Amino acid sequence: MEHTFTLRVIASDKIFYDGKGIQLVIPAADGEKGILAHHENMVIAIVPGDLRLQKEDGSWAEAAVGGGFVQIANNRVTVLTDTAERPEEIDVKRAQLARERAEEQLRQKQSLQEYHQTQAALARAMSRLRITSKYNIH
Repeated sequence: MEHTFTLRVIASDKIFYDGKGIQLVIPAADGEKGILAHHENMVIAIVPGDLRLQKEDGSWAEAAVGGGFVQIANNRVTVLTDTAERPEEIDVKRAQLARERAEEQLRQKQSLQEYHQTQAALARAMSRLRITSKYNIH
């Protein structure tokens, strides 16, 4: 039985990855989820966080992703997300400013909708900063 699956990671502005995968680790609301070849068919919501994928050659790629979902069907995995950024693509200063802005907004009175939007902005900024700190990008 083949140990790879067809994998596409599509962000709103680009195709992040299109090829074979051995393993995919996604950020879900209830924690990380791993996907291997021949996973059962399903759809999983993803939250802002770190996505890791193991390519056919065994190497790994990592991205800070925004919200979206993963569809698994017939050994084909498609990730649709609003953003997917490699660590070296992230502007650390901009992410730090976004985090500070979101933290300040959370201290102010907001409607429930504004609160959820601010929480999402904070989660995206924290994800970007976490992935860049792993690779020592300043």
